[in-house]
Amino acid sequence: MLPNLRAIRRLYAGFFLVLFLLLLWLADFSHLQGYEVSLFLELDPLTALAGGLTSATLYRGLALSLLIIILTLFLGRFFCSWVCPLGIINQITSHLFTRRRPAEEYRRNRYQPIFRIKYYLLTALLVMAALGVLQIGLLDPIALITRSFVVGIWPALQQGGAGFYLSQPYFIGGVLIALILLAILVANRFMTRYWCRVLCPLGALLGLLSWRPLLRIRRDVDKCNDCHKCLQFCQGGCDPDGALRVSECHVCMNCIEQCPDGALHYGLAQPRSSIHQPLDVNRRRLLESGVVAMAFVPLLRSSYSSAASPHPAVIRPPGSLPELDFLARCIKCAACMRVCPTNVLQPALLEGGLEALWTPILVNRLGYCEHHCVLCGHVCPTGAIRPLTVAAKVGTTNPSEPIKLGTAFFDHGRCLPWAMHTPCIVCEEVCPTAPKAIWYQKTTITGRDGQPISLKQPYVEPARCIGCGICENKCPVSDMAAIRVTSVGESRSTKNVMILRSP
Repeated sequence: MLPNLRAIRRLYAGFFLVLFLLLLWLADFSHLQGYEVSLFLELDPLTALAGGLTSATLYRGLALSLLIIILTLFLGRFFCSWVCPLGIINQITSHLFTRRRPAEEYRRNRYQPIFRIKYYLLTALLVMAALGVLQIGLLDPIALITRSFVVGIWPALQQGGAGFYLSQPYFIGGVLIALILLAILVANRFMTRYWCRVLCPLGALLGLLSWRPLLRIRRDVDKCNDCHKCLQFCQGGCDPDGALRVSECHVCMNCIEQCPDGALHYGLAQPRSSIHQPLDVNRRRLLESGVVAMAFVPLLRSSYSSAASPHPAVIRPPGSLPELDFLARCIKCAACMRVCPTNVLQPALLEGGLEALWTPILVNRLGYCEHHCVLCGHVCPTGAIRPLTVAAKVGTTNPSEPIKLGTAFFDHGRCLPWAMHTPCIVCEEVCPTAPKAIWYQKTTITGRDGQPISLKQPYVEPARCIGCGICENKCPVSDMAAIRVTSVGESRSTKNVMILRSP
């Protein structure tokens, strides 16, 4: 019966990996029909804890993470091997990469002091969160793998004919994000589940929660003959052949199946069960990690950021919170980018400062905010983007207050009717507001050859412009558009406004 535990774990792991990929596929605009596509992000205890520290609230969707916390207290660190999609993919690639002799596997799968690093990273990230800087999303495995698939892996597969998106998407920095995931997987060539053992902050949090679980792997010292076969396929490097390190155990059940004498079992303690090792961390290193994080926070805040001074290119999705609150909630998971039907949402680089790296912004030359689309707020797992109704977004319920993302401005030196004396009214034609925010004035000028030219020269009415960016996206001036949207006038800010003085 005991070997079946490993088979059961594999079935669960396969189920959750397929479920993760299925929900990510269903998040496409053409398939999204009320499915819980953010389920894995909402199950993440690290997201809930860090977001709670920065915003002093627990977003309602993240209450699901309490289920994982409670189960971990009783069952141990099961999430890493049974549920986590990145952990499962790491285990698969570790199995494919490792073809060593058993003696070499025994040596590599022993506990190593380098495993402490993840606890120091967790300390630093939580200290930063407590001081108002949320950077958990850079290293959280669920956010990391979601972001990697959305902006890196699946767009590449789309090039090969896969139908993951309505049309071929392009993402700024997608190659770098995909390479980070590739590096994590390649590291398994040198150590089984390198990421999970050494760097994963979620694994560190779950290790702390599973310090003394009710159920755990236990060794009968009378039956054990010290053959060390349990080490050959150990995923966590937790020393099951000795005083097992519970915080490092992934509850993979491999050691139970490998034991030839039935000395290992999962469950309650028995009279001859061995003792377990306590959590192995250096308190001085923990303190140093916290101090470094505290020093890094003012460095981030003292450098340029869009929270301190609005950047024209930092145009946030509709329903986004004010910038400081937005940064205190956004985990850079790219779920909003996945559902965007026009590919306008892109991972930011340094437009909003280092703190805003990979948070979503609108890049209107790649897309535009569809007038009646509010999907991004409905898949955001942390509430950084508020869920809106279409009526609230377009101003049906309150015509004087539609959601404004920014304001469009004409560059007369590039506009065809203004600078080139060439007829063009594309921007006015595509403007979705009613009445239109872009209007034109008919005029007649004398051309170089002395002949009259009739033109319609466009203007923007700032009070009606919602900053959707379709005018910039459709502008026929292909490199730098003759009409461009900036973040000024956005609804979410009372400071990023224009002061129009009457003559």
